[in-house]
Amino acid sequence: MESDSLVLLSRIQFALTVSFHYIYPPLSIGLGVLLVFMEGMWLKTGDAIYHQLSRFWTKVFALTFAFGVATGIVMEFEFGTNWAAYSRFVGDVFGSPLAAEGIFAFFLESGFLAVLLFGWDKVSRKLHFFSTLMVCLGAHFSAVWIVVANSWMQTPAGYHLVGEGINKRAEITDFWAMVFNPSSVDRILHVLCGAWQAGAFLVAGVSAWYLLKKQHQRFARTGLKLALIIALFSSLFQLHSGHSSAKLVAEHQPEKFAAMEGHFRSGPAGLVPFGYVDVANERVIGPELPGMISWMLHGDTKAPVMGLDQVPKEDRAPIQMTFQFYHIMVGIGMGLIAMSILGCFYYWRGTIEQKPWLLWGLVLAALGPQIANQAGWFAAEIGRQPWIVWKLMRTSEGVSAVVKAEVVLASLILFTLVYTLLFAVFIFLFREKIVHGPDEADLTPTGKLAQA
Repeated sequence: MESDSLVLLSRIQFALTVSFHYIYPPLSIGLGVLLVFMEGMWLKTGDAIYHQLSRFWTKVFALTFAFGVATGIVMEFEFGTNWAAYSRFVGDVFGSPLAAEGIFAFFLESGFLAVLLFGWDKVSRKLHFFSTLMVCLGAHFSAVWIVVANSWMQTPAGYHLVGEGINKRAEITDFWAMVFNPSSVDRILHVLCGAWQAGAFLVAGVSAWYLLKKQHQRFARTGLKLALIIALFSSLFQLHSGHSSAKLVAEHQPEKFAAMEGHFRSGPAGLVPFGYVDVANERVIGPELPGMISWMLHGDTKAPVMGLDQVPKEDRAPIQMTFQFYHIMVGIGMGLIAMSILGCFYYWRGTIEQKPWLLWGLVLAALGPQIANQAGWFAAEIGRQPWIVWKLMRTSEGVSAVVKAEVVLASLILFTLVYTLLFAVFIFLFREKIVHGPDEADLTPTGKLAQA
């Protein structure tokens, strides 16, 4: 009983810290892309409105970056304190991508960040733009290496096992096979698309808010135009990426795919867009499109798809949670596609400011990528259970044996209080920046950056 409580509390604690941390990196990555386009447009056109946009959103980027760094450090300590057995098992494998993330990504991003934040009046326009580009690339590289490490847990490759019992561990035999494990490329693209959406819809939402309030209107219209273009591209590409990722899961983790779709009996699989999983009676209550999953996977509505009837009950993921989180992600993703198409259509017709319902929709849509990103990670991680490393190590085997459940509970309560306070501080600071708005002085830039 103590062991079950320890595993559950350790999982909840790590889920809390990861979920809170994951609010910020997607925003940093997405805003980095917007900043490159904003400053690039200033270099190309010389229009100071793009300088004003760049200065304003750089401040928001700095806020998300700071909170992302602060909240990410905690997870690394948790690997050692709560998941020591897991850390011993995967240490050789995880060490490489995490070291690469620190050397090639974090140092690149943080090294040029000082120039991005404080070099506006001290360096040339081209050097500052280069710094913005490097910060953006660093943020992307960071995501790449983190997702590589996580993808190896989903589809291990390029390794062999050494040792016995508690000393058993995975060692890399082929570094590039580990990096390009079967799921890494698709999952990297899927994560990056979600991050681009997060940044684009945040900028679009704030811009729409200003238009509704009749404030900073040229600033808002220009920002909205760039944001809607990136939102449309990333949302459509996310649809392709999501479909490719789902096919990959069906191929390499069919047990997880069956839980994601609530598919109990092997054979042709229908698509249930939304519903409730009646686990006891092994059925999904909701509208069904017969054979649609089989067609999406194999191009044939009669093609068989592995069901949960081929999975022992002790090896099944929590079906209800996996199904619901997956469908929340998909549903929001389709909604974001619709919002980006409508936004682009009415913007280029010149009538978007006459559509308050659409502007309010864009304001609310700023939350969409955040919810979808969280739901997607929950579906991926819960759907992998009971394995912490797919078919190699169970989650129950990865916890630290010497840590007591009551210690984890106490730290969980403390983390919850601290993170609630941190989130309140973030919302307060973010609101202050939005209420203050862009500085009018940024429309007449001075210094080396303006003159170069």
